[in-house]
Amino acid sequence: MRRRLALLTIGLLPLALLAGTAVASAGEKPAATKPALAGPSASALLDKIRSCNQISKGKYKSDDETARNIAVCGATGAVFWKADMDIDCDGVRTSKCNEDTDPWFQPDTFLHTSKGRPFNAETMPYTVIPSPSGTFDYRKHNIKPGAVVAIIYNNQVLYTVFADTGPTGIIGEASYASASRLGINPDPENGGTDSGVAYIVFQGSKINPVESHSAATSLGERLANEFVENN
Repeated sequence: MRRRLALLTIGLLPLALLAGTAVASAGEKPAATKPALAGPSASALLDKIRSCNQISKGKYKSDDETARNIAVCGATGAVFWKADMDIDCDGVRTSKCNEDTDPWFQPDTFLHTSKGRPFNAETMPYTVIPSPSGTFDYRKHNIKPGAVVAIIYNNQVLYTVFADTGPTGIIGEASYASASRLGINPDPENGGTDSGVAYIVFQGSKINPVESHSAATSLGERLANEFVENN
């Protein structure tokens, strides 16, 4: 960010007008600003989650009709899983998310925004984590609603917020906006994708405000860099 150069004055006269005083040398260039460090690539993150140290006591299904073959894995500073993506349209009613477009629609989300309202699944990228159960209880792993979740799909990384909880036996779900930004069909009834999605939840993280995608991205990029360095 470029800072303004304050104009120093003595009495009513600018300091630059006083004899023998110069504000800047002719042709002097302002100091270069160091660019913000971007987050790691999708391949760099995937490289760190190739193997699974299973921390769930059992495994999840990706859908009702599939086998229980998805484990929640632990790493330094995060937990992760590899699954599909089902579409969550819960929260504020919109033209894309409502009782007519989504047979399972609910007008609420587990986490509310800083203004006390449900999330808007059509506009806010968020991730769904299974409700606590004997298989896995996110609360016991330093994870709270509002945490940053990196979703990796098709060589892309999207930083989202943990804003809703889902069934205790199924894993792999994110909001309409998450799917749309990743190029996945976001239709809540017949959209989503059957495989190829990885989710990394950064432990102890909290987005502020929780409904800010830019805040999720900036915090997520920093934590993702730490994750790559420490694993």
